[in-house]
Amino acid sequence: MTEALAAWTPRALSILRIITGLLIIQHGMAKIIGFPVFPMYANVQPFSLIGAAGFIELIGGALLILGLFTRPVAFILAGEMAFAYFIGHFPKGFLPLINGGTLAILYCFTCLYLSTAGAGPWSVDAKNNQA
Repeated sequence: MTEALAAWTPRALSILRIITGLLIIQHGMAKIIGFPVFPMYANVQPFSLIGAAGFIELIGGALLILGLFTRPVAFILAGEMAFAYFIGHFPKGFLPLINGGTLAILYCFTCLYLSTAGAGPWSVDAKNNQA
């Protein structure tokens, strides 16, 4: 049983990266292109702090999905999510459940893990390392 699970560990890493990318890209899409429609992001200015975050999430999420430049992209996204937590959530209270920062923390530490673990076998990065 342990050997069977161990064989799936690299694939699970790729799945974690792809799902994380899909979740992050939706935030960027909502902020930059207005889809999906999210009232809070209805009037985001591209050169505002939220607009800059949207571009980072849109581009970073796409690169994570592809598994291209995974380590540096994930590191940048981890930093962005830490910044988002401390700027947007922490001032509302200490506990993440109460201040709404749970997802920002999860994104931050998932991206931090991806920045150290890499993209996994189902990625452009893995294909480039084979060549």
